[in-house]
Amino acid sequence: MSDRIVSNQRPRLHVAAIALLIAGGGLGGCANLGDGALSGAFVDPAKYDLYDCAQLDTERKSLAARTAELQKLIDKAHTGVAGPVVAEVAYRNDYITARASAKLVEEEWRRNRCDTASAAHEASASGLRAAPPSRRSGNAVY
Repeated sequence: MSDRIVSNQRPRLHVAAIALLIAGGGLGGCANLGDGALSGAFVDPAKYDLYDCAQLDTERKSLAARTAELQKLIDKAHTGVAGPVVAEVAYRNDYITARASAKLVEEEWRRNRCDTASAAHEASASGLRAAPPSRRSGNAVY
């Protein structure tokens, strides 16, 4: 009778093992998204279309800091026993989103020619005094 119980459980164990392998393969595929073509699915492509060079510069710095912070957290998580799993589950999606956003910001930065525009703006701003603040009427409708 014990042989029957053991033989009935073997097919279940095989099915469970196959299911785990398929699930692991699927998760492994998501982990390798990185900077590929599918990483753009994590951000809105028109998010930075209306940003000027100053806003893009601020966003570039912010995203670079966020990406570096997430990379440190991923590296730190890899030192633990279940580190790779924790790193993938807790930080990888945020990391991919930050990298995809940084890529969009860089594309917009180049499209707006902010390298030359920011240099020209700094040169003109250094020669001019700050304008006095504008005064608004209390009864105006905006």
